[in-house]
Parts: sequence; C-alpha cells; structure tokens
Amino acid sequence: MKSYSNRKPGGEVRAIKWAVRNPVEAGVPLALAGSALQFGPTPTGVAVGSTTAGLLAWYRAHPDSFDRFAAPHLRSLRRRWFSRYSGSRWRDVTTACELAPAHRKTGVQQVPRVIKVRSSSATVDTVYVRMVPGQTPAQWQDKADALTVALNAERVGVERIKPQVLALIVQRRESFTEVIEAPAMLWDSDAVDLSALFLGENEFGGDWCEPLIGQHWLVAGATGSGKGSLAWGPLRSLAPMIRDGLVRLHTLDPKRMELTKAEGISHAYASDLDDCVSVVRAFVEDLRETEESLAEQGKRKFTPSVETPLNLLVMDELGALLSFGDYAVAKELRKLLSIVGTQGRATGHSMLGYVQEPTKDTVPIRDLFTVRICLRVTTAGHPDMVLGDGARLRGALADEIPNDPATAGIGYVLRPKSRLPMRVRAAYVDDAEIGELISFVTTGRAGGLKVVA
Repeated sequence: MKSYSNRKPGGEVRAIKWAVRNPVEAGVPLALAGSALQFGPTPTGVAVGSTTAGLLAWYRAHPDSFDRFAAPHLRSLRRRWFSRYSGSRWRDVTTACELAPAHRKTGVQQVPRVIKVRSSSATVDTVYVRMVPGQTPAQWQDKADALTVALNAERVGVERIKPQVLALIVQRRESFTEVIEAPAMLWDSDAVDLSALFLGENEFGGDWCEPLIGQHWLVAGATGSGKGSLAWGPLRSLAPMIRDGLVRLHTLDPKRMELTKAEGISHAYASDLDDCVSVVRAFVEDLRETEESLAEQGKRKFTPSVETPLNLLVMDELGALLSFGDYAVAKELRKLLSIVGTQGRATGHSMLGYVQEPTKDTVPIRDLFTVRICLRVTTAGHPDMVLGDGARLRGALADEIPNDPATAGIGYVLRPKSRLPMRVRAAYVDDAEIGELISFVTTGRAGGLKVVA
C-alpha cells in the first residue's frame, strides 16, 4: 500500500493496538487494578493467593490432569512473554536473521509480529508469526539455520498457515529421552483402528499414528536406527486381526534376521530370492481375484473380512530385493510391486518396505509408497529422497540424529495437513514382546501377556 507520510503512529495508538491484539494479557492487570480499587488490596491479594495455591495443589496432587490441561497454557503464556518471542529480544532475533527490514519511506524497522505461541510439549514451541508485507515463507525457510542459532534451539521448521501468516516449529531440546513402551495388543479385532495405527509418540507429546488400510509404507534408516520396531510395532497393534484371519501377512526376509520369527504367523514367508518372487506373484494374483470379486458384488469400498482380509506384504531389505540381487529377479519384482503400489489400495493389498539406502537406484518404486518414514540416515540427501524435495530444508534433519542406541526409533514423517516434517519416535519392541505377539496370534490366549481387553 502506498505511504503518504513519513510519520509513524504515536505511542498511545500502538499501546491501544497491542491491548486489542492481546486482550488477556492486557485485561488481567486491568482486572486486578479494578478489583483493588473496588474491593481493596487485601481481598484482591487473597483471591490471587488462593488461585495460586489451588494451582500448586493441583500440580502436586494430580500431575496427569495438570500436565494435560493446565501446563500447556501456562507454559505457552510464559514462553510468549518471557522468552525470545517478545519485545526487544524478538526484534533482535529477526534483525540478526535479516527478517526485519526498514520501511522504504519512514526508515522505521518493520518487525514481524508474533501472534501467539503454543507449547503443547515442554520441548517444542509453535510460534505463529505475521510476516512483514512482501515477505514469503520461502525467505523464512532460507533463514531456518540462522533462526535456530538465534533462538538457541535444536531445530526450526517453517510452515505456511495462511496468507501472511506462518508457524515456526521450534525444537528447544531433544523431545525423546525415554524409551516408549511397545504397542499394547488389543483383544478384540473391532477395537483396532486401521485408519490410525499406533506407532509411538510425536514431538508435540501426542500419539503418533498412521493409516494402514489403503496405504503403502516406506521406512528408511541406517543400521541400528530402529527399523525393527517399525516392523514389529504395527504387527502388535494388528495382533487380534492377524489372529482372527482379518489380516494376512506375506513376509519377505532375504536377510533372514529381522523377520525370521514372523514365519509362524505369516500366510506366506520367503527368504530365498526365487521364493520371494513366488510369494509376490501369488500376492498379485490374489489382488486380481479380489478385484474381480468386488466388481461382481458391486462394491467400491474395501472392508476387511475373513473372506477378503487385508493383505500385508512386509518386505525387509528392499535393496536386496530390487537392486542388489539377480537382475531378472529384481526386474520382475519391480513390475509386480508396481502393480501392488498402483492397484492395491482398492483391494486391501498394502506393502510395507524397509530399506537402508533410499536412492532411486535402490528403490525404483519409491514414489508408489504413500506413507514415508525417515529414521537416522547417513547422507544429507536421504531425507529429501524419502520425504520429498525440500524436506530437510523444512526441518527433517534425519542425517544429524546421533548414531547412538539411545536415539533408535527417532525420525521424521510429514504432518498430515502440511508438508512440514514432524519428529517422531517409534515404540520399542524387544524380543520378549515379539514372543508375546507370536504366542498371542498362534494360541489365541491372553495368558500373562500385555493384552488390553
């Protein structure tokens, strides 16, 4: 908009605008002052003290409800006004990152305005910012590394919210310092939600769930990054459906290491490359038969049943299957898996693939996977290969996850409603819990297992 004056608004006008934009912060002091004038300072002090004492008692007596309902609001308020997101400290941050330009005519510095701060977890803040006219989210993405340093954070991601408004996802420190327990095995198949299968936790303190039905998963990660937990964790969540025949496993395990124990609960299992081809051929044949059956019945939506179960093709070491082995075998597998990737959604045929090196040469059908998870990787280019172009620039620093057993299971996925990477950690499944799964599926008895009724 064209400017006709070199003068800036007066201080009283700016104060009124601030009060209008922040009614709670402006209203509380005014309310306390009004109460002191109306009822006197002693009753007002007693009311404030009683409220503080009540919050302290709640904090001490019931941590679970306090941390769920009160802590996020109190933490957001504290960080909004007593951290680097306000006042001169925020101005210094944006100035240092060259994101607070001077007005062309008045010379007044234009500082992007922080609209609100949400701190749903103790380690991650979501800072909503109204950009200066003329700025774009891409400019902020280019300054993500500088913002990380200026805010003394571990990572900063940039997400476009609406025109002129973006969100900074500020990871203040490592979100995951404890092992997450293995998924509980439900007793009833009806209780399993295939649209949101529990896998672990996200950096905002909530459950990390992913849809399975109608989807294909690709999990990429270096040795020791935690891919095993993302193979066995989903199977524990699916345990009652596997037991009841509503889910059928078709397992390819060329390394004969990670998925060997799945042989006893799989409809088909193979480790030799030729046998792997046979399993996938049969998988595609079943897909074709299901297509014909659904067409005859006039059904357009797949629903798992004993007659038409959800078929899962679980493939460890995709590189060995698609690139490193015999050329003719790899070529046929690529062709067959392309059919699954393009047509399996409608018939309940999904594939779960696990790979160490997610290059296009290693996984030529990479783009057919709809849900992608990037654990610790060894190269800066791998996050973009798994999650899409620009993922690392937007905060998916999977190559910077330390090669340490304590970080196993930590990685990134794309948030459902945006292209912004979200840091997650998979629930850990040990050998004993794998044994529980096998026993649960094969015997159908709860016994002393971790089964939720």
